[in-house]
Amino acid sequence: MDLNIPQRPFYVKTMCVLVSLIAFGYLVIIAKDILSPLIFSCLFSILLLPMAAFFERKLKLPRSAASMISVVLMLTAVCLVLYVIGSQLSRLASDWPQFKEQLAVTLNDLQTWIESRFDIDAAKQLNYVHSATTKALASSSMVVGATVLSLSSILLFLVFTFIYTFFFLLYRSLIMRFLVSVFLEENKSLVHDIIEQVQYIIRKYIIGLLIQMGVIALAVSLTFWALGIKYAFLLGLITGILNIIPYIGIFIAIVLSTLITFATATVLSKVLLVVIALVVIHLIDSNILLPVVVGSKVRINALITVLGVIIGEMIWGISGMFLSIPVIAVLKIIFDRIESMKPWGIILGDEEQKQNRLAERLKVTRGSEKVMKV
Repeated sequence: MDLNIPQRPFYVKTMCVLVSLIAFGYLVIIAKDILSPLIFSCLFSILLLPMAAFFERKLKLPRSAASMISVVLMLTAVCLVLYVIGSQLSRLASDWPQFKEQLAVTLNDLQTWIESRFDIDAAKQLNYVHSATTKALASSSMVVGATVLSLSSILLFLVFTFIYTFFFLLYRSLIMRFLVSVFLEENKSLVHDIIEQVQYIIRKYIIGLLIQMGVIALAVSLTFWALGIKYAFLLGLITGILNIIPYIGIFIAIVLSTLITFATATVLSKVLLVVIALVVIHLIDSNILLPVVVGSKVRINALITVLGVIIGEMIWGISGMFLSIPVIAVLKIIFDRIESMKPWGIILGDEEQKQNRLAERLKVTRGSEKVMKV
């Protein structure tokens, strides 16, 4: 049987690729409620796999009990973090009267500045604010309903994520046999290699992110505490969690920290100190901590990282921003090990210096071989 496939024109191949990408993107978007917790569960199961294996080997527990204990321990850690953040937010709510007073003073100053600069008197400004407030109050019931719905969806998301994590740990051998049996016999070694590398890289990447998150949270908390910023521990936790989102998370943390500091402190210098401290900590993290803790695990260039975060947010919202980097890392591992897809692995990677060092090492080796031959 002739297996030679005739070459298609370039525009035909391009159209096929575009149609496939559009169809794949559409399916990913409509299947968000299923795929998003599944991918999170896959990442969590990879992280918890050594713990579950330890319980099975050392404590001689059955796989179901070991998997359940691992998931319960992770759930306890997550609930502890959420409890700490919730308790801090409840304390922050007590400063709401001060925030309203500070906001009224700021709006008054802003109103005076607009009147002097753009010649819009206070009456027109008040009419505009009144109409905007009326519209906002008219839709307040919708906002409350959407908030309740989003909270319930988050709870359902967490419940299904932990359930899927337990099943991934419980049936990991079955899933492994399935993935190997799907491919041809001559590709089984390559499939084993890809699966092992994905597990290793993702586990190290998640551990690196957790270490980075803890260091950033501690550094921000201590810095804000030394500067006399109120709710320093809460701002440190928020900054550490948002720092997981590359490049974009730090800007969100700056905005939130600035607003909270503005609401609890009437001195503008403290707001400037908050911004300066976060920028300095981010620079230290990007240039020192990130390459050591996380950069050695996943080598993805900054352009692909930013594009991945933006596309992930467009497709899946906040969960897509968190999942973008692990998904790109998995794709790079696959691309690097399949000959026809290696160019895509090159464009995703950030190994120019490593490749240059490798090329120089090869030149030195070849030069020494020539000397030995002579």
